[in-house]
Amino acid sequence: MEKDLTTGKITPQLIGFTIPLVLGNLFQLTYNAVDSIIVGRYVGKEALAAVGICNPISTLFILFLNGLCMGASILMGNQFGAKDYDRLHRQISTTMLSGIAFSLILSVLCIVFARPILLLMQVDASIMGMTINYLRIIFAGLLFTFMYNCFASTLRALGDSQSPLYFLITSAVINILGDLFFVLFLNMGSEGCAISTVLSEALSCLLCIIYIQKKVPILQLGKKWLVFDKALLGKTISYGWASAMQQATVQLGKLGIQAIVNSMGVAIAAAFAVVNRIDDFAYTPEQNIGHAMTALMAQSKGAGKKSRLKEAFRCGMRIEMVYGVIIFIICFVFANPLMRLFTSDTDVCRHGVTYLRLISIMYLLPAATNGIQGYFRGIGDLKITLISSFVNMGVRVIAAAILVFAFSLQIEALPYSYLAGWIGMLIAELPLLIRSYRNYDK
Repeated sequence: MEKDLTTGKITPQLIGFTIPLVLGNLFQLTYNAVDSIIVGRYVGKEALAAVGICNPISTLFILFLNGLCMGASILMGNQFGAKDYDRLHRQISTTMLSGIAFSLILSVLCIVFARPILLLMQVDASIMGMTINYLRIIFAGLLFTFMYNCFASTLRALGDSQSPLYFLITSAVINILGDLFFVLFLNMGSEGCAISTVLSEALSCLLCIIYIQKKVPILQLGKKWLVFDKALLGKTISYGWASAMQQATVQLGKLGIQAIVNSMGVAIAAAFAVVNRIDDFAYTPEQNIGHAMTALMAQSKGAGKKSRLKEAFRCGMRIEMVYGVIIFIICFVFANPLMRLFTSDTDVCRHGVTYLRLISIMYLLPAATNGIQGYFRGIGDLKITLISSFVNMGVRVIAAAILVFAFSLQIEALPYSYLAGWIGMLIAELPLLIRSYRNYDK
C-alpha cells in the first residue's frame, strides 16, 4: 500500500523504509550465490564459467534498466507528494510504455550481437556455444526485468518498500527451485539456469500486477495504462538516462578493476572474489539508506516541505555514519573468520584479510557519498550523481592501474584505489552539496 512520507517522525520512517530494501538485496545476493553453487556442483566448471562470464554483462544491462526506473520514480515521488494524481498516472503509464518499447529493442540488439560481445571479451572457444545460449536466454527476459523494476520503483516512490521485498523473495525461491528442476531433473545445464531466471522474473511481474489490482487503488489505471504523454517523456528520459548512465558507469568501473585483478595471479583473484562477496553484504545497506533518503526527500519536495527535506538529509547522514562505524568494526575484527567461511587456502585467506581490513577502515567514506547521492537524487539533480560516480570509478581504475603496474603493489592496491575514488567523489560533490544546501530555500 502507498504511504505518505511527508508527515510523521523522519528517523523511524527512514529506518522502516530501509530495512525491506536491505533484506531484499541481501536475499538476492544469497540466492545468486546458491545459483552459482548449483551450476558449479551439478553441471561442471564449463557451465560455471559460462554463467560467470555472462553475469557482469547481463548485470550491466539490468542496472541500466533499473537506473531508468529509479530516475522516473523520483518524478513519481514528487507528484505523489504534491498530491497531483492525474500527472502521476500519466507519468506512470508513459514510463511503462516507453520502457517496454526500449527494453524490447534492447533485447533484440543484445540477442543479435551476443556473439560479438562475447568475442570482444575473449571467451574460450570451448564454452562459446553454451555462453551464447545462456546470454541470449537472459536477454530474452529483459522485458520482464524492466517491468518488475518499474513496478517496484513505482511502489517505492509511493512509500511502499515492503511489497517489492515479498515479490523478490518469492521470485528468488522460484528461481532456486527452477534451477534444481531444469538442471537436476531435465539436465539442461546452464541454459536451464537461464530459463529458470527468466521464468522467475516473469512471475514477479505477474505478482506485481495482481497485487496492484487488489491492493493499490491509486495504480489501478485501467485504460489509462495506455496513455502516452509526450510532454512528460522528455523529463522522464532526462531523469532516467542520468540515473541509468550512473548505474552503467559503476558497473563498467567494476569490470575495469576486475581486468586489473586478473593480471595479479589466481590467489589474489580468488581473494578478490571472496572479499567482493563480503563487501556486497557490507556495502549494500549504505546504498539502501541513500535510496530511502531519496524516496522521503522526493515526496517532501513535491509537497513543498523544504525544512522536512533538509531534516531527512541530516537524519539519513547520521544513520549512514552509525552504520559505517558498526560495519567497520565487524569486518576489521572478524576479517579472518569471514574469509575462512569461504576458503581454507592459506594464501587466499592472507590476501583477503589484508584487503578486507584495509577497505573496512574506509567504510565511512562510501557511507557519506551514498548519503550525499541520496540528497541529490531526492532534489532531482541527477547530473551531479552521474558526474560524481564517473569521477569515483575513473579515479579508482586509474589509481589501481598505476599502483599495480607502476609501483608493483599487490592486493593492497585495490583498497587504496577505492580510497582515491571516494576522495575524488567527495571533492566533486561537497562544494555542490554545500551550495545547494545553503541556497535550497531560495
